[in-house]
Amino acid sequence: MSSITSPLKPEDKKVVGQVLQGALVDLLDLSLLTKQAHWNVIGHNFRTLHLQLDKIVSSARKHADTVAERAVAMGCNPDGRSTTVANHTEVPQLEAGYINDGKVVAAMTDILGSIIRRMRERIAATEKPDLVTQDLLIEITQDLEKHHWMIEAQR
Repeated sequence: MSSITSPLKPEDKKVVGQVLQGALVDLLDLSLLTKQAHWNVIGHNFRTLHLQLDKIVSSARKHADTVAERAVAMGCNPDGRSTTVANHTEVPQLEAGYINDGKVVAAMTDILGSIIRRMRERIAATEKPDLVTQDLLIEITQDLEKHHWMIEAQR
């Protein structure tokens, strides 16, 4: 069986592959945690948050697919298995059970903030090895920052 060739030098491919894998884990965990919050949010702002959280889930899933496909295009194998996400996530986790709307806002602000910090590090790391991947990460970060602002504004 043949593999997908990479247009990048081996050392650049390694950096890009690690960056994209980290972004994939963050985005997959974001989609899972946000859906968990969506199902379990309670309180006066339930309806607004319930709908807003679904938008974040859709965005995270779309970006995860784009990141995984970029990895394959660069000759890297994305790993989105649940065990990989569970073993490598750096995303703050939610408590189990119903979560008051204020706690959801605080938790999602922290979750998005932590992912954005890592995405900005990835943007810096891809400046030399692959500007196309960097551009993709910039676009994703812009979208995450918009979601962060809209959640944080509800504090």
